[in-house]
Amino acid sequence: MSRPTYPIHTARLALRPVTPADLDDVHAFQSHPEVARWALGGEPRARSLTEASVTAMAGEDALHAEGDCLTLAAVSAGTVIGTVELVWRSESDQTAELGYVFHPGHGGRGLATEAAAALLDWGFGEFGLHRVYARCHARNEPSARLMTRLGMRREAHHVAAYRFRGEWTDQLVFAVLSHEWHALRRQPPGHPSDHQPASPGQR
Repeated sequence: MSRPTYPIHTARLALRPVTPADLDDVHAFQSHPEVARWALGGEPRARSLTEASVTAMAGEDALHAEGDCLTLAAVSAGTVIGTVELVWRSESDQTAELGYVFHPGHGGRGLATEAAAALLDWGFGEFGLHRVYARCHARNEPSARLMTRLGMRREAHHVAAYRFRGEWTDQLVFAVLSHEWHALRRQPPGHPSDHQPASPGQR
């Protein structure tokens, strides 16, 4: 079993496991039309579905085995403004998938990037990952920009890769390797490749 030491503190956020008490905050963004726009269901999430989602995420506080998901709440000024997650896709290949959902009302300040970077620090550090990738709808520009600002490279544009609201849809794949991530984090502030504010996105 592997889990971060909670909470993970960044310059402006605290990352910690989701709890049932986070229901109102999580529902505020899961039911937001802009978040629903990129969700497979396509409709703002009903409160009962958010409650089920929160219950599931509350149990995702550690990685025990391949296939597990680590989900953390991003807290700003006492409010959960989003979630970030790592899904352990392959133990032998030391690979995980990054995911994130943030309230659009907190976009434009780099908070989603800050939270995702902190989780990647743990994944490539203490957890010992070799590669992390992330995916998004090909038209989800905010999500693609976030991945780019993290320093992930676009590795693929899969054509008609999955069904999205009854239609075959293109998907973008971004990734970063451990040595690349550590090199990015060693860059001094103000470097042209340094992390920049990103709009919130969703897989």
